Formats: sequence, C-alpha cells, structure tokens
Amino acid sequence: LDMLSKTIAWVLRHGAVKMDLKIRSDGYCNIKDLLELDVKASDGIPLASFTVADVINMVACDPKQRFSTIEEDDGQVYIRANQGHTMDVVQTTELLREIKSADEVPVCVHGTFRNNFRGIRKTGLKRMKRNHIHFATGLPQDGVISGMRSNCEVLIYLDLAKAMKDGMKFFMSENGVVLTEGFDGVVPREYFEKIVYVTTEE
Repeated sequence: LDMLSKTIAWVLRHGAVKMDLKIRSDGYCNIKDLLELDVKASDGIPLASFTVADVINMVACDPKQRFSTIEEDDGQVYIRANQGHTMDVVQTTELLREIKSADEVPVCVHGTFRNNFRGIRKTGLKRMKRNHIHFATGLPQDGVISGMRSNCEVLIYLDLAKAMKDGMKFFMSENGVVLTEGFDGVVPREYFEKIVYVTTEE
C-alpha cells in the first residue's frame, strides 16, 4: 500500500491535469476515474489492478494522513490529497481552512536541510513549484506526523502573529499542516522567530 500511496499522492498533487484526470477545485477526483489511468504504482503494479476498497483502505492506513475521501449523493467515492499541490486548478479556499488567529497555532515551524538553508537565509522561504509553503505545528518527536520530514537538519520557527498582522494569510489542511502562499510566493526572513540547528555540521 505504501507504493500505491506514493503514486496516488503524485497524481493528486502534481499529475492529474497533465493526465486528463478530472479534478475539482477542492482537489477531489473520482476514485474510479483515478484507477482507470494508465499508470503503474511505484512497485510496477497497474492502478487498474486495485479496487475502490483498496484505495479507501490505503487512506485509512496512511500514517501521514495525506488523503481525504468523501462519498457523494450518487454513491461515488472521491479522494484528494490534503496538501502539497502544484496545480492551479486546486483552489486554496476550497481545499483548506483559513486560520483566523495566531492563537490557533502556538507552534509554527518549517523543517529544512543545511544546504537549502543557505539560500533561505538570503531570500526567505519560497514556495518553489508548489502552491504553498508548508509548516508543521510541532516536531516529529512530539508526535506531529505531517508537515515535516523527520530527518530535517534546520528548524525555522515562524512569528505567525507578526506575519498575520502584516496581512499574510495562513491555512490549515485536514491533516494539520499549516500552509501559506506568503507574499508573492515568499515568506521573508523578517518573520523568522528563531532558527534551531538539530544536527551538528560534519
């Protein structure tokens, strides 16, 4: 199921439009349509070999809670990735819940690596090809399962209250990841509250 999960995550976050898979502005697509794609999972098994029940089970077992499913009135089951999209068709306001107060998120931290941080220190955090910049609400060792890789070397803590006061909008995904488009795709350095190095440089 892990290989299936990685493949479906890629399709729902990045590949749906290019593959002519109908995806709604809230990120949902019909699981049956998804399984009809001429795509193989990472382990070489075609998506067509899986059933809707297999995909629902995959969602339930996913430790990072990367997906959500809904059943519409016609009985069709839809799936979406909770965050991480690069496709413009998926609209922020339909995918995510806006954070109205910094008090909702006592900790807002972005994990990265030393090589990446050299550029971030100069230019701020950029969303790159994704629709949003991602933050976690805590650290993996504290039980936070989404929003940060467990092997990150540098932690960038955000002054969320200051950023929101200046007009930056933040949103929460269904799996608890904080997301923002920043200002023109960038969270400037002035909103970094503190930097923590979690490993020593060799």
